[in-house]
Amino acid sequence: MTPPARGTNEDGPWPRRDARGTDRTLVHVQELHDAPLAPLTTFRLGGPAARLVTATTDAEVVAAVRAADESGTPLLVIGGGSNLVIGDRGFDGTALRIATTGFHLDGTRLELAAGENWSDAVARTVEAGLAGIECLAGIPGSAGATPIQNVGAYGQEVRDTITEVVAYDRTTGETVTLTAAECAFRYRHSTFKDQPDRYVVLRVRFALEDAGGLSAPIKYPETARALGVEAGDRVPAAAARETVLRLRAGKGMVLDPADHDTWSAGSFFHNPILTDEAYAAFLARVQDRLGPDTAPPAYPAGEGRTKTSAAWLIDRAGFTKGYGTGPARISTKHTLALTNRGEATTEDLLTLAREVVAGVHAAFGVTLVNEPVTVGVSI
Repeated sequence: MTPPARGTNEDGPWPRRDARGTDRTLVHVQELHDAPLAPLTTFRLGGPAARLVTATTDAEVVAAVRAADESGTPLLVIGGGSNLVIGDRGFDGTALRIATTGFHLDGTRLELAAGENWSDAVARTVEAGLAGIECLAGIPGSAGATPIQNVGAYGQEVRDTITEVVAYDRTTGETVTLTAAECAFRYRHSTFKDQPDRYVVLRVRFALEDAGGLSAPIKYPETARALGVEAGDRVPAAAARETVLRLRAGKGMVLDPADHDTWSAGSFFHNPILTDEAYAAFLARVQDRLGPDTAPPAYPAGEGRTKTSAAWLIDRAGFTKGYGTGPARISTKHTLALTNRGEATTEDLLTLAREVVAGVHAAFGVTLVNEPVTVGVSI
């Protein structure tokens, strides 16, 4: 029998193993079986996937999603793996790794493919003299993940600059374009998190600012102090980016294979947002426990709501930097990061996370919510 020409696939939509069990790649799509997933996450934790497909174009992403949906196969979409906790048993389905590339800058309009490295993309916009995402430097992961949880840090959020998100809608089977309003962005949330099984992000579009090489107005007090300016001032965009990178590195929030404090998902817990009633009860418990003059961090979070600091809660509940004796511990640089010291399992990590959640609730009556997505496990 004459073998099929390259670019066709008589075995179906994706590669299959040959009679000797060797993985084959067809139409640029790589498929592996019983594939390790831990190396694809910043935690370096988790068991294997029954099947791992790597897609390098939007068409391949869509075809992989459709193939999984049509066959009823569970699907796990992986970008940079920086916000993912995978169970030790792994994933019994198709893991789709999005490895698409594309950085297109037209004036102040930027379009990124979902698989583009986010931190590298930020650097390129700063090099181009544009403002709007310079304070989001050093955040690990891919561009496609940024709208999902409305990534933010140091006074900027992607909702400030995102204009559109192109996604594959698994409900309708069509590629759609969502406006920023349709994305329904709010603190670490979006319509993509509201409907986690509906959309697969393909491309993200931004409107940046040409401020003559200057940054957007500096909003975050820590950044302003480090730069020696007042909140609201502008500085060279490159200086803002470099300062944020230094601040993040000091907290173990810039990936470094040699530094186990960065073997994490960054901030593991959301900063709690409390109603006025809940905040009053929280404040009473804080002052009862720590003294009547103690004032916890408090930031306006919309009418009738106040945001407080998860890191402050964790520290004041007794979980200080470096807490733990096992292979999963709190970072030695930042109490909000849970880390793999090199030999941890996912269960080790979850045990630590549950201890922190229980301890904070016992101390202050506030229940912390994990920020990373969990697969096959729960806190």
